[in-house]
Amino acid sequence: MATILVTGGAGYIGSHTVLELLTAGHQVVVVDNFDNSSPEAIRRVEALTGKRVHLYLVDLLDRAGLDLIFAKHRVDAVIHFAGLKAVGESTQIPLRYYHNNLTSTLHLLEAMRAAGCKTLVFSSSATVYGDPERLPIIEDQALRTTNPYGATKLWIEGICADLAKAEAGWNLVMLRYFNPVGAHESGRIGEDPAGIPNNLMPFIMQVAVGRREALSIYGNDWPTPDGTGVRDYIHVVDLAQGHVAAIAKALEGKLPGWTAINLGTGNGLSVLDMLKGASNAVGRDLPYRFAPRRAGDIAACYCDPSKAERLLGWKAKLGAERMCADHWRWQKNNPQGYTQE
Repeated sequence: MATILVTGGAGYIGSHTVLELLTAGHQVVVVDNFDNSSPEAIRRVEALTGKRVHLYLVDLLDRAGLDLIFAKHRVDAVIHFAGLKAVGESTQIPLRYYHNNLTSTLHLLEAMRAAGCKTLVFSSSATVYGDPERLPIIEDQALRTTNPYGATKLWIEGICADLAKAEAGWNLVMLRYFNPVGAHESGRIGEDPAGIPNNLMPFIMQVAVGRREALSIYGNDWPTPDGTGVRDYIHVVDLAQGHVAAIAKALEGKLPGWTAINLGTGNGLSVLDMLKGASNAVGRDLPYRFAPRRAGDIAACYCDPSKAERLLGWKAKLGAERMCADHWRWQKNNPQGYTQE
């Protein structure tokens, strides 16, 4: 098995992917600055798997620190999650987003090249499609981001594409995923956002445990079946397994030098659909109120995931009921997240 370096490995998607990598038999090195994550997530992954993770508190803006890690470990491939990721915040402090996300990725690619490691799976995003020109979204349709966060994802994809063209031997996989929800079935690791959640499900679950008064639903007049926004929600465990599949195919040399792949279910669910599923999981109706649409929001976004099945042999398996049940188990067991205050 391979040694995989995971940047941002203590985060929500990162920690679940680290667990799946360990389960698949890989050695894992995690690099994280704990800006929006907790080392407790890695301790729990180790407890769940009975395997050790090599964990380093290093910011990717620290190129020298990165080089030391590559010198210490013979890394076969990298999964790159680390980065600032709040859409709304990115519109308020764009320079910080561009500097952090782009510079850190350039440092990572330079450190990889210096170490002779040329396989990277990048955590891209459906935000690169902006307001999609058609649904379901396929990988070759127009890319048009609507915010600085999405723009950083698109720029990084472009940097990787140019690198693959310029230098032979790179295997660069851009995984464009949609809306991760859920948690590991143990209830031991899950989503623990700092401050007010930016994503739907953690906000709903914080309402369920009494940390928030009610869910605000931004717009009930969208051109969708029930008037609320429609998204492609994917269980975080399915998503993590998609990364493991991408690493395997890339290391086997079975993918192009650069490729972009959607990871989603292909099914669009509305905010009210997810609220109903969460209420069923919790066992009571959860309070909500409608609010005006937010600038930059779109009506619907869901993908055609057939390329992932064709190239990676991967397909999402876990449905909305399981997503809601697992997310509630995590939140109920950890009402204050990893801090347990």
